[in-house]
Amino acid sequence: MPSMTARISLDHLNTCKPGAFCAALADIWEHAPWVAESVVNQRPFASIESLHKAMVNVVARMGEAERIAFYAGHPELGGEDARRGTMTASSVAEQGTLALEQLDAQDAKRWDALNQAYRARFGFPFILCIRRHTRESALLAFRQRLEQDRATELANALDEIAAITRLRLDRRLTNPGQPSEQGASIPTSNPTTNPPSRPEISP
Repeated sequence: MPSMTARISLDHLNTCKPGAFCAALADIWEHAPWVAESVVNQRPFASIESLHKAMVNVVARMGEAERIAFYAGHPELGGEDARRGTMTASSVAEQGTLALEQLDAQDAKRWDALNQAYRARFGFPFILCIRRHTRESALLAFRQRLEQDRATELANALDEIAAITRLRLDRRLTNPGQPSEQGASIPTSNPTTNPPSRPEISP
């Protein structure tokens, strides 16, 4: 499997053997290489966006129980796995942008309490595209989303995973398209204002 610094082209993904395609994209999705495996027969992809949308649609079409099991594979923000360094390389790098693996005892207690409250309320971990946040805005989003209902959070989690995986995909491929880390064309969840837009699901 390529390292997170290896860069490959969309043309290569469109023409390589199925096994090579799946191996190249296996770690884009957290502990879910089957997402890439599910779209390999849809090649060729005209753009990074169309490749990403196809993969998001795989998850979006899942039943609720399957989706929750998939969400459960994502690490808690600032949780024990972050502090022990036992996450995937991608998650280590992402949470490292806010030094969540280096929380002091007081901050660790705060994040742990929020993680526990969220999981108790919704049954899956709080998921956030951390590269688009400061530590303060992440905590604000955490508190705001704890007030949402289950259906809203099932949708918000998918929006955030779509944002996370698009940024990972842009880092994996050469000549990556937008969005930037400011999320120019990634659905942005803001539960206190308008409902988030979600990736279009093909019939």
